[in-house]
Amino acid sequence: MTEPFDTPHRAAHIDVGALGRLNERPREIFRQIVESYLATGEPIASRHLARLLPMTLSPASVRNVMQDLEKLGLIYAPHTSAGRLPTELGLRFFVDAMLELGDLGREERAEIEAQMRAASKEQTLENLLSEAMSALSGLTRGAGVVVTTKENARLKHIEFVRLDPERALAVLVAADGSVENRIVQIPRDLPASALVEASNYLNVRISGRTIAEARSAIEATLKFAEAELGELTARLVAAGLASWVDNAGQGQNLIVRGQANLLENLTAREDLERIRLLFADLETQKDVIDLLNRAEGGEGVRIFIGSENKLFSLSGSSMIAAPFHDEEKRIVGVLGVIGPTRLNYARIVPMVDYTSKLVSRLLHGR
Repeated sequence: MTEPFDTPHRAAHIDVGALGRLNERPREIFRQIVESYLATGEPIASRHLARLLPMTLSPASVRNVMQDLEKLGLIYAPHTSAGRLPTELGLRFFVDAMLELGDLGREERAEIEAQMRAASKEQTLENLLSEAMSALSGLTRGAGVVVTTKENARLKHIEFVRLDPERALAVLVAADGSVENRIVQIPRDLPASALVEASNYLNVRISGRTIAEARSAIEATLKFAEAELGELTARLVAAGLASWVDNAGQGQNLIVRGQANLLENLTAREDLERIRLLFADLETQKDVIDLLNRAEGGEGVRIFIGSENKLFSLSGSSMIAAPFHDEEKRIVGVLGVIGPTRLNYARIVPMVDYTSKLVSRLLHGR
């Protein structure tokens, strides 16, 4: 089964017109070079390639075609007299124009679904997403990543707990069971009853709403709060509201699972250095979150390859990602798989797509 997916960056430096005019012979040779690379990570030489082709060609004829593909920017020779590997632009062309997607097998679907349904019973979004990433990383042998926006969580309850004479802890409980604590400044002479009163006032207005929706509803009535609550309690409500505003845009939660998978099947010192750089990339949470957020721009799966994105400019990695939605069809997060550029795109794209849709269905039922 083949499904459409989005690619965020087109191969702008390739002569697309020339690529469109490639006939069967160079397209098949290019396909074999890419598929060999995805399977082994090694260059393939013309003599070996000639034996794999479904048509009869001499190694010399294959070399001539390879030279043409190299001029187009699709392949390159990593060493003198070595075989050829696809360039990142070549991989982009392959993914955009030649990739044939399969469907998930019944066993793979069942494995993903079993892990996630068990986690969904625990009523915390983080457990559900963590299991989704564990399942993806296990099946793909890459690193599973997910980012979710806490501001999209539906709120259930808020409570103020005094820490000292001038500080209180605002405890926000979401409908999915997650808890977030924020410290707010309070008037020194605020009575204990005001903490309860402010909590009751806010709970009436936040239940079932996102932080953004709750903030909007409270701001609309804040100027009347002093008359209803008294000056000190109204100041506490305003302080709690301000803490939400101060944290706006920072409430994104990143989960990474399966980094150890990336250490498997390393064939050279260069591979180890590339993985070391990728681990450093994954530690830079802001850049990973920014990249995942770019995948919100499309409804389907998006593919980021190598130095197309600054995050992978050194490690030469790829990411396959897709958004997931709440019951109102709003995007509430993005999940995906990060690994070397020789990821098995044909297998992983439908796997990421299925997982994102399953997460959305489980969120609808919560």
